[in-house]
Amino acid sequence: MSRNLPDWLDAYIELTENSEPPLMFRKWSGISAIAAALQRKVRLDLGLSLTFYPNMYIVLVGPSATGKGTAMKFASDILEQIPTIRLAAQATSLQALIRRMKETNLTDVNVETGEQSYHSSLTIFSTEFTVFLGYHNQELIAALCEWYDCHNRWTYETIARKKEEVIGVWVNLFAGTTPDSIQASLPIESIGGGLTSRIIFIVEEKRGKLVVVPTKTERETQLQQMLIYDLEAINRLSGPMAYTKEFIDLYSDWCYYADEHRPFQDKKFDGYCGRRRKHLITLSMICCASRSDSMLIEADDFNRASLLLAEAEIKMGKVFKGMGRSGTSDVLNDAIVYVANSKIPDIPLWQFARHFEGDLDKFEMERVISTMEAMNVIKLVRTPGQGSTLHVLDFGKVGE
Repeated sequence: MSRNLPDWLDAYIELTENSEPPLMFRKWSGISAIAAALQRKVRLDLGLSLTFYPNMYIVLVGPSATGKGTAMKFASDILEQIPTIRLAAQATSLQALIRRMKETNLTDVNVETGEQSYHSSLTIFSTEFTVFLGYHNQELIAALCEWYDCHNRWTYETIARKKEEVIGVWVNLFAGTTPDSIQASLPIESIGGGLTSRIIFIVEEKRGKLVVVPTKTERETQLQQMLIYDLEAINRLSGPMAYTKEFIDLYSDWCYYADEHRPFQDKKFDGYCGRRRKHLITLSMICCASRSDSMLIEADDFNRASLLLAEAEIKMGKVFKGMGRSGTSDVLNDAIVYVANSKIPDIPLWQFARHFEGDLDKFEMERVISTMEAMNVIKLVRTPGQGSTLHVLDFGKVGE
């Protein structure tokens, strides 16, 4: 089955060009769609015991009206045309998800050996991640953590002491949420490890561009059909991927470098940094499948994957801003943003107090100001007879 397009992801980005979502939202929607098509049928074996499957947990994060839902709809419109790609309901229970996984009951046949294998490949597609996840739903969070690792068998004991077993677990997650909703739905103790370490958060703070009257051109209609056709071809790929020596050399060099140069110093990303290699391998598999049916991962696939990951990490550090054990941690982040956006280097204390009067009492405000002083963000200047001001240190650079 030959393909119509030289590269699926490039064509997908072209299809979505005349739309409002930011490029990063559109790009990672395409990445998730390729992962959904590959399922558990494709793997990469490294050594005797390391097997990687192309599932990803991707969450688009941005305020309302940044285009998260629109970006996801582009992908779902294509995925829904391919019946062998199984999607989960947007809001469901753990028990319903387990039943859905068991019902998938997909069979993969090795065309060379004739050997059959069974897998339960499911893509969770939720435009409102927190609705899907619920409030501090520890049971579902724990299950998602286990499913990420694609166990050959996964067993769950129900309240009635019955055992549910899923064969060939493979779960791909694609969701959208707002920064405030993350704080509401995830328990603070889960930040830094567990589920959040398995998620690539794609953070944008505003929409890409304004499109008042979107129109569907003949080229876009043709492109969408070609994308559906080629994603079906990707969905037919099966078996182990191979890799070139150039790929493994680049990957090895990256691992040594990444071990010494972490992208985040925030301890909330300790778990994520420990899983970056898995993210990179998975992205390399997806980049390979995007351009070819060869099942051979090359140096160009690694280079593209490492660039995609580095792009995502530029803003990813913002996703947990304001999340901490302190009762004022969320307001502290808002205060730093307020100072960073100041048009003047010296902010009157009364003006700062009036802005945050609904969020902070006198003692909390003093704590926030003291913390910003300790962070070298501001210096509190007291002038007799003129009142106090917050002097912004490195004015014009705060928040960069």
